[in-house]
Amino acid sequence: MPHRLLEAAGVGGDFDIADAGLVTVPAGSGEPAFPRGVKAAVFDVVGTLVEPSPSVAAAYQQAARRQGVEVAIGELTSRFGSAWKRQEAVDAAARPPHATSRDREWQRWQGIVQDVFADLTDADTAGRIFKDLWQHFAQPTAWRATEHGSALVAAALEAGLEVALASNFDERLFAVAAEVEPLVQAGHVFPSSELGWRKPSPAFFRAVEERLGFEPAELVMFGDNPDLDVAAAKRAGWHAVLLPAG
Repeated sequence: MPHRLLEAAGVGGDFDIADAGLVTVPAGSGEPAFPRGVKAAVFDVVGTLVEPSPSVAAAYQQAARRQGVEVAIGELTSRFGSAWKRQEAVDAAARPPHATSRDREWQRWQGIVQDVFADLTDADTAGRIFKDLWQHFAQPTAWRATEHGSALVAAALEAGLEVALASNFDERLFAVAAEVEPLVQAGHVFPSSELGWRKPSPAFFRAVEERLGFEPAELVMFGDNPDLDVAAAKRAGWHAVLLPAG
């Protein structure tokens, strides 16, 4: 039987409620469907509450076409995944690990785009594609709500919890969160570039705690990544719930 909160969001019945530390309450009881003592629901953004529209691969293909470069969606998907992993490894190997800033996020995405289009075009053209994509994903029109995102945020607000966004997105999240549902419902927006740390660093979670003014046990993290969102949050002493992507 799915938890009432997750059932409302369309999450299947195979979800492990006990592992999430959630309080099971009868439907219609009027009691909060959140862990005991929790004061704030903190949400990952991309894949959890919103998703790119069109997809990342389609956006890359369109940006490349505007520069006269033609690449198949399947190839772009593969190249993007590899480029993403390489930049994750760069951040993990940094000293201190997973430290970030606005400059680092710009460099990170520039590196990803250059890697995706390496041997497909020249460096100047790849640079123009990068700037196109940077601007594209800063636009609210590039994003749409996930199927369960709005229900989750609404449930948290109905329970009287603070709602915050905490994401490895950069400062572009501020503009997106100001216009895209359900992000607009959040009272706090914490991009990694402004916190100075990326998930899964414990410092990311400590920074969110400090800004919200709550203890770890008073926070629950909702996300679609089992490592960056759930395992990392649990190591930080938070409650955590893994949601299906999209």
